[in-house]
Amino acid sequence: MITNVKDYYRRLDAFLSEIYQVGAENIFSTVLRELVGFLGKDLRIKNGRLYELIIDEFVLVYCTNIQEPDCYEKLDIKSEAVQLVLKHGTYIYHDSSPTLRIRAGAYADPLVAFTILRGEEVWLFVFELYDNWDREEIEFAVNTSRKLLNARISSESMKNSLLHAELIQRSLLPKNAPQIEGFEIFGKSISAEIVGGDLYDYNTFSEGHFGVGIGDAIGHGLPAALLARDVVTGLRMGLEKEMKISAVIQKLNRVIHRSTLSTSFTSLFYAEIETTGDLVYVNAGHPDPILVHGQRIQLLKRGGTVLGPLPEIQLKRGFAVMPPGSLLVLYSDGLIERRNIYGETFGQQRLKELVVNNQNQSAENLVTDIIDVVYDFGNQQTWKDDMTVVIVKRNV
Repeated sequence: MITNVKDYYRRLDAFLSEIYQVGAENIFSTVLRELVGFLGKDLRIKNGRLYELIIDEFVLVYCTNIQEPDCYEKLDIKSEAVQLVLKHGTYIYHDSSPTLRIRAGAYADPLVAFTILRGEEVWLFVFELYDNWDREEIEFAVNTSRKLLNARISSESMKNSLLHAELIQRSLLPKNAPQIEGFEIFGKSISAEIVGGDLYDYNTFSEGHFGVGIGDAIGHGLPAALLARDVVTGLRMGLEKEMKISAVIQKLNRVIHRSTLSTSFTSLFYAEIETTGDLVYVNAGHPDPILVHGQRIQLLKRGGTVLGPLPEIQLKRGFAVMPPGSLLVLYSDGLIERRNIYGETFGQQRLKELVVNNQNQSAENLVTDIIDVVYDFGNQQTWKDDMTVVIVKRNV
């Protein structure tokens, strides 16, 4: 009997986690055996059978604690009893319900069965029940087991997809900063998960200027990474057509607004910088980049709202100047919203002070120092959100 639901759930989840870490060749036969052996009394189940769907029959592939030589090795998928578990996902065979004939002659009754899907594969788990079983408890236990097992399978499949997405994301992020005479440029991004929603990019032009951008797709994980991919691709394509900054981002907004991804909002800052230091930019809802020159600090705020929620947006361009010795700091909210053990965020003010006090460092060293300081501020815990820092420094 399950006396503590939360404890049971934790035990089941831990048990399934251990099975996946072991990496059993036949994960389902291992699950079947361990469900009976490890949790059988809690689940009120015994004598498990595992069937795999092959064409139009469920074929027995494994059984536990069963000595009978007359176990049926096949179950017809068209039978009423099998159709019931296929329809409901979980089914208890008892009293007036159709009989799931698992062996010849006298057969166990009652039974509980549930299905598991893995890609195009369909697996059927069947268990006999103890005499003193309780329907509500069995339904809870089996449905919980089924959902957790399906979640584990989906998680493994998702992990493979995430690894693939990580390769895509890495291919989109710049491997090296462009070499621009009179400037140093360096950026780094850290994802909270295998892939993330932060992005940054550089563009070089032949007319003596270059571009730098940073964005943050709302959320993190695969949906945010897919949106970040679309933003980088769309931005590059628009800029290659020599469109104005605001026109490129407005068009990008329309594309994002029509997106069917679960994550379809993103902030974006993009600036074009001439080698003379003149700078034009648009800030679409992104944390304000910081332009520092000595003790002078300017926040680059001008622009408009985040991209995606509205089909049409109005964006205003901003202008600034980077004198020799100045630097521009672009960052995502994962940096300034990192919390310490007291619940305080690192905040923009601390970032300003850090940059002002260390502005004589190289762009690469300053990026490294910023990340290290903020990481330590968060008690060296794993990053809770994606984090990106990009610095553009105009040399003296």
